[in-house]
Amino acid sequence: MKKETRILVCYNSPVSIFPVYNGKPGENSQQGIDLSEYSFVSQINQIVEMLSTKFQVVESFAVNRDITLLINKLNSFQPDAVVNFVESVEGITNYEYCVAALFELLGFEFTGNTAVTLGNCLNKLRTKSILKSYGIKTPEAITVEPDETLSKNKIKLKFPLIMKLEEEDASIGISEYSVVNNFNQLKKHFDFLKKTYNKRVIIEEYIVGRELNVAILDGKILPISEIDFTGLPENLPKIVTYDGKWIENSTYYNHTKPVCPAKLSSRIKTRIEKVALEAYRVMNCRDYARVDIRLSKENIPYVIEVNPNPDVSSDSGFARAAAARGIDYTSLLETITNLALNRKRNDSLNQAI
Repeated sequence: MKKETRILVCYNSPVSIFPVYNGKPGENSQQGIDLSEYSFVSQINQIVEMLSTKFQVVESFAVNRDITLLINKLNSFQPDAVVNFVESVEGITNYEYCVAALFELLGFEFTGNTAVTLGNCLNKLRTKSILKSYGIKTPEAITVEPDETLSKNKIKLKFPLIMKLEEEDASIGISEYSVVNNFNQLKKHFDFLKKTYNKRVIIEEYIVGRELNVAILDGKILPISEIDFTGLPENLPKIVTYDGKWIENSTYYNHTKPVCPAKLSSRIKTRIEKVALEAYRVMNCRDYARVDIRLSKENIPYVIEVNPNPDVSSDSGFARAAAARGIDYTSLLETITNLALNRKRNDSLNQAI
C-alpha cells in the first residue's frame, strides 16, 4: 500500500506587542480596520483544505513560546514536510528564524528558507553588507541604537532619508513620517520611534523613483509587480507604509495599489530580474522569496530588502504574481510544499546509496 504523505502547516497567531504599529503618533492615525490582525491566520483553514486535495493527511498547528508543545506535535505527527508560515512567536519577529532552526535540529524538512537565511535577511544592515560585498546596489545606511543620542556628525548620509525599525517586517513602524528631509525631522521621528518601539533604527538614503516587487519561486522570476501611487497626495512620500498594507480605507491603502505585471521596457526588466536573482542567490534563499527594489529616476535598481518566506496568502502580492504566470493558488501551495518533500526524498535516496 502506498505510504500516506503527512503535511503539518505551522503558523503563528498574531499577538500585539507594540502600542502603535503604523509608525505615527496616535492623534495622527486614521480610523480603519487593521487587516494584519486576522488576514493570514483566518486563511489557515482554507489552506489546509486546499492542501488536503493534494496530500493525504494535512493538519495545522499554532506556534507559541511553549516550544515543548511544538516538539511533541512534531514527534507524534511525524510530518513528511512542515509548511512553515511562522513569521514571529507571540509577536516577536526575531524568533522566526529560531523556529526554522528547531525544524533543522529535529530533522524535519520544511518549506521556505533556512534559519541562517531568515536571520540574515531579518537584519537589514547585515543584508546590505552581504549585498554590497557582491557588488549589488543598495542604499547607503547606518543603524542607531534606541539609547543613542543623534548628532549631525553621525549622519553622513544624503537627505532625504527613510527610517525603519532594523529588525521588523510587514512595514511595522513605517508611515509618511518615515521619510525625512532634514536633521530636525530626523531627530523628531527618531525620538518617536525609540520611545514607541525601543528598537534599533536603520536610517537609509531614500531613493526617489518607482517601487517594484520581484517574486521568485524555486529560483525562477515571476512577473514583476509595481506599486501604483496614483492619487496619493503630493505631500506624502511614495512608499509602502503600514497603513498601505493593513489599514483598510486609509489614504495609503486606497492609493498604493499593485500593478502586475509592471510596465517596463525589456532592457530595464532584464536588468531588474538579474539584480533580483543575484540578491536571492547571495542571501542563499530557497523555495520562495520576494526582492523589493527601488528604481531610481536614472533607471538604476537598488535592492531595498530581501524577504524570505514572504506572505503567500491568497490576496498577497506573491500569489498575484504567481497568478500572472498562470499558477493558481492551490498550485502555488502545492508547489511550495513539494519543494520540501522533494528535498526529503533526495536526502533519503542519498542516505540509501
